Amino acid sequence: MRRTVTIAALYHRLTTQEAAELLGISRPTLVKVLEDGEIPYEQPGRHRRIKLADVLEFRDQRSSKRREALDRMVEIAE
Repeated sequence: MRRTVTIAALYHRLTTQEAAELLGISRPTLVKVLEDGEIPYEQPGRHRRIKLADVLEFRDQRSSKRREALDRMVEIAE
């Protein structure tokens, strides 16, 4: 399986569509995450912009929480 690697500055701003694609979620789901305050964003006008670094941090935290929950489930099952 080939993977594409894109290099971008962590301060780069993403659109909601770009951020949603990076996280593997729908844009409406991302908007809810933003409105719930889980990822900081800027809204200079009508369109939200999200820092790449903040999206990556959210992704890593979400992955870590999922891993911890799975570990707890395995412990309970044993």
